[in-house]
Amino acid sequence: MMDGVLVVRKEKGFTSHDVVAKLRGILHMKKIGHTGTLDPDAEGVLPVVLGKATRLVEMLTEKEKTYETVLHLGIETDTQDMTGQVLKELPVQVSEEKLKETVESFLGEQQQIPPMYSALKVNGKKLYELAREGKTVERKARPVTFSEIQIMEMDFPLIKLSVTCSKGTYIRTLCHDIGQKLGCGGCMEELLRTRSGQFTLEESLTLDEIQQLMQQGKLEEHLVGIDEILENYPTVRCTEMADRLLENGNPVGENLAETGCREGWVRMYTSKGVFIGIYQWHKASASYRPVKMFL
Repeated sequence: MMDGVLVVRKEKGFTSHDVVAKLRGILHMKKIGHTGTLDPDAEGVLPVVLGKATRLVEMLTEKEKTYETVLHLGIETDTQDMTGQVLKELPVQVSEEKLKETVESFLGEQQQIPPMYSALKVNGKKLYELAREGKTVERKARPVTFSEIQIMEMDFPLIKLSVTCSKGTYIRTLCHDIGQKLGCGGCMEELLRTRSGQFTLEESLTLDEIQQLMQQGKLEEHLVGIDEILENYPTVRCTEMADRLLENGNPVGENLAETGCREGWVRMYTSKGVFIGIYQWHKASASYRPVKMFL
């Protein structure tokens, strides 16, 4: 059994669920999950959690992500990308200045309407299932944040962008919305996720590479440990008297901590240096209380 995060480079043609299923076969373990869906035609960084690290899914899914995408101006499709049915084609009469101004207008917090071809549910049914039936339903706009959008290349009608954004953002919807604002329409042609939280494309491994490393007995060298993922939280090490309390998931009083931070979330260790989990300082009771246990 392995515990930690494996940074997978998802290739085109696989769903995120496919990646998890294939890893279960390669690693011979069931407790595996992913931390953020990528469309089948998209590729790039997909952090996969193994064993006890599956308890980190919510924390890792919340992280900011960076993408490289190609926006194809002059075409609108029903899926907002080039895999869909073309609804409209328009001439692209856009200056570089106007493009830059429009792209920059999407920076900061925005209200984004999720696409019909998405896995979001309305009345218990996935939107893409309704879309395939030829139905369109009203979707509520959701707040998303674009902290950075850079134009990398301009070769009209193709525009390459680098986008850093909050969780739950649809890059193909951004492409669609930019095209709408320019008046010529637009859709997404390519998508590559280059970063998910602290994990980057450079450290990612394809499924074939993972299988080879597993056969060589070297895969654990590429596994990111749980306490390493949580390294931004301060460390608290307790005395030997607290070990039994920690092992049973109980709160620990201030008097039983050898070192520590007296605010927020901390990484809790036994007197022998064994990582227990995330605890939170409670001022009123002068104690640390468990948030997530990994023992």
